[in-house]
Amino acid sequence: MLEKPAQTKVTIHNIIAKRWSPCAFESGKPIKREELLALLEAARWAPSCYGDQPWRYIVCDKKTNLSAWVKLLSCLADANQVWAKNAPLLILVTHINNFGHNGRINRWAAYDTGASVENLILQAVSMGLMAHSMGGFDITKVGEIFNIPPDFTAMTVIAVGHQAELTVLDSNLKERELATRERLPLNKLFFEGDWKNPIAS
Repeated sequence: MLEKPAQTKVTIHNIIAKRWSPCAFESGKPIKREELLALLEAARWAPSCYGDQPWRYIVCDKKTNLSAWVKLLSCLADANQVWAKNAPLLILVTHINNFGHNGRINRWAAYDTGASVENLILQAVSMGLMAHSMGGFDITKVGEIFNIPPDFTAMTVIAVGHQAELTVLDSNLKERELATRERLPLNKLFFEGDWKNPIAS
């Protein structure tokens, strides 16, 4: 199994360090029902403003609902379809735009939904699965195909599965899969007390 742990200044939790966005999925190995439910439970227990839980997920399992899986795959950008076609599980993530308790616009809905997605992804890593979240999909098309209510926004599609050998990828994707993971340094992203005071690391 290809591992690409984050190169960090200090030690962080192994689950976070191990998380990355692979493209090589094993097409012939489905996700077990108990594994799926564990992923959804992890997503369910994310924090949210007022405990509103604005996220709603549509699960498309290739093994149990091929039709839905094919429909969601067709909504992905061509570049994503090339590799996501091997993922046994595709999950469409949406959020409701307004609070449930007062109907007002929930400007934290996307933030909270992102926390829910990260919970799911880290749970996948802890179970030996791989998860890759995508922004490249047709928002209008998914809305029409999956009957998403107008007060919801489609946010991402997550591919979940078991890691495969790099032979399932073409040369360009293989190069991307093997590329070194990079992040901006701490002092470009974090500040102490004032915007003009980058954190020392």
